[in-house]
Amino acid sequence: MPKDVAIIGVGQSAFVRGYEGSIRELSFEAYREAMQDAGITSSEVDASIVCSAPEYDKQRSPSGLIAEYLGLNPQPTFAIESVCSSSTTGIRTAYALIKSGLHDLVAVIGFQKMSEISSADSQERMGRGADIMWESPFGTTMPAYYAMHARSHFNTFGSTEKDLALIRVKAAKYGQLNDKAVYRKDLALDQVLNSDYVTTPLKRFDCCANADGSSCIILASAEKARELSAKTVWIMGLGSATASLSMTGRNSYDGLESVRLAARQAYEMASLTPGDIDVAEVHDCFTIAELMAYENLGFAEPGRGVELIRDGETYLEGRIPVNVDGGLLSKGHPIGATGGSQVRTIVLQLRGEAGEIQVPGAEIGLVHNVGGVGIYGNVIILGS
Repeated sequence: MPKDVAIIGVGQSAFVRGYEGSIRELSFEAYREAMQDAGITSSEVDASIVCSAPEYDKQRSPSGLIAEYLGLNPQPTFAIESVCSSSTTGIRTAYALIKSGLHDLVAVIGFQKMSEISSADSQERMGRGADIMWESPFGTTMPAYYAMHARSHFNTFGSTEKDLALIRVKAAKYGQLNDKAVYRKDLALDQVLNSDYVTTPLKRFDCCANADGSSCIILASAEKARELSAKTVWIMGLGSATASLSMTGRNSYDGLESVRLAARQAYEMASLTPGDIDVAEVHDCFTIAELMAYENLGFAEPGRGVELIRDGETYLEGRIPVNVDGGLLSKGHPIGATGGSQVRTIVLQLRGEAGEIQVPGAEIGLVHNVGGVGIYGNVIILGS
């Protein structure tokens, strides 16, 4: 795989339940960190991409507002939305802009201030990510959709609520070490198993929390990256696919076909296999989502993902460490910022800068970011 596009800077705000500032100030926190990390100034950025789910924002066209506040005018700015996968869709777009020769250095800024609206309104808006004629009017919610997938996985493969609880225990173990995570508490297996049901078989601790936060990733052409940075991380493979919005258009519910297809594309582009991945960040909005990711990404055969968590293989010292920053289950899930946060974690791993959660010798990392209930599936493979 030729090294054509690199990541030269990463940044993330703390993820919190109620950010007191504005969306422009929230975005600045991640942008400032990424620019300092890259060692560049705003005048060197020749395009920006702002990623968010707009139904949470009082400001119409926030991309223009944020570009102005960050000093990125008159360079062009673009708005990207694919719900929870918005910022990895933004990274894919930035990659294409750089590969085309239109731009040399692009900032991808993801943000969401979900506390702008109530939890009830947030759930209603998330439900509208499904078909608003035939599904969401009947009360479907994100927990209910993923509970349906959990039940299907249980029935098909024999996985259990305890297997899901083991994933949450792992997330809590590493979330304690992440100073940017919204939930930084250890959890025992019994605490997870005895928590209240949200929608069976998913319990309170099987679900991630809404959060406010921002992320920023700086991408550069190979020539520009070599000129500006001594700690580049290269984009080796990209995959993206879209599934039926309506659940009635799906062939099965024990996995996400968009992720399977996106993973296949990314591995092929990178000339790699699942066995080559040293560390992964997967979209664990619910514990069942992480379990399905093990299988959809090829880390385990269908139905055998439970063996990875039961045997500790997805822990830091295991065969394929997954979400050793605590994942969405601990960090929280500010929709537009989530994918960028995942990329930041992998970049730090590949640069050997991940501190207490560093995977020894990590050279190849994978990011799996999902929009909606697998409507959009993005997979990015990065190499040091």
